[in-house]
Amino acid sequence: MSVKAFKLVSAVEREMLMGDKNYINIECIECCGKNLYIGTNDCFIYHFMLDEKVSTAGKITFAATKQLHKYLGLKKPVSELKAASALTRLLVLCDNTITLVNMINLEPVPTGAKIKGAVTFTLNENPVSGDPFCVEVCILSVKRRTIQMFMVFEDRVQIVKEVFTPEQPCAVAVDGYYLCLALTTQYIILNYNTGESQDLFPYCSDEKRPIVKRIGRQEFLLAGPGGLGMFATVDGISQRAPVHWSENVIGAALCFPYVVALDDEFITVHSMLDQQQKQTLPFKEGHILQDFEGKVIVATNKGVYILVPLPLEKQIQDLLASHRVEEALVLAKGARRNIPKEKFQVMYKRILQQAGFIQFAQLQFLEAKELFR
Repeated sequence: MSVKAFKLVSAVEREMLMGDKNYINIECIECCGKNLYIGTNDCFIYHFMLDEKVSTAGKITFAATKQLHKYLGLKKPVSELKAASALTRLLVLCDNTITLVNMINLEPVPTGAKIKGAVTFTLNENPVSGDPFCVEVCILSVKRRTIQMFMVFEDRVQIVKEVFTPEQPCAVAVDGYYLCLALTTQYIILNYNTGESQDLFPYCSDEKRPIVKRIGRQEFLLAGPGGLGMFATVDGISQRAPVHWSENVIGAALCFPYVVALDDEFITVHSMLDQQQKQTLPFKEGHILQDFEGKVIVATNKGVYILVPLPLEKQIQDLLASHRVEEALVLAKGARRNIPKEKFQVMYKRILQQAGFIQFAQLQFLEAKELFR
């Protein structure tokens, strides 16, 4: 049974990015507030401003205005972009080197500070340093079986720790001192401060692309065996049942209470509350799916799209209208963390009442009595 949880809205059309140059492909994206950055295969960074517009009928569209583009001077693709808004810096990975550039004019920092020898990198969203003018960066190093932690300031970088892993790491997410790692044959949790590690479950990185994503404090989402989306805490346990993905998922994102996954044909939406698949959106040639401050963005090689969530109240009313009382109540309870307390209580009472009348009309008197009570 489906729920309309998201609508797919175009944000950047191919003409805006590449005109008639067919050889240009989108390699990576970053979104910070209204700022959208795109890295391409011909070593350019493009900066757009995204404006959300709502029509009188409630339809949402996005208008992207190009600010500028910058050539990085290499014949290599820009493989990753991460914004550090507190420093007004963009971290750019190209040709195994992370360069710091200004978020506004895309100029490299005058000191020329950079991190060399990075295969991929991620930011620590739960930093341990407590310094608001620094971001903590974790890189998978070109050195075999090596991970390095850096502190990145406005115009300098400083290595903090180098950690060795039992197998070659191929993906990483960070929370505090904890690294969640996809190695060649398994996922592990590693505390880089104490060196303690915990095996999670086996996984063959040669057969499928691993997914490691921090979804909250001390919790990660991983692409497990058998097409399962598995949740794991830093203690190596799972507090939620897994979701059933397709075998060839290439990206995952979180927009509470939903987990969104991308494969080569579809975007699928599962609820974290009851693990059921709620929506399927056809989407061909997608290769990027990421969430940025609650905004879920997908991209093909040629265009960028935003998954706009429908208001939770509207989703709950749609479920009640099709007499799916249990699902409506589960979603309503899950909405508690997204809605102010007083507003939630008023809304929840009304939903219980509506659900009670639906059960009553179906002659389920005991269930209706409980809901009315």
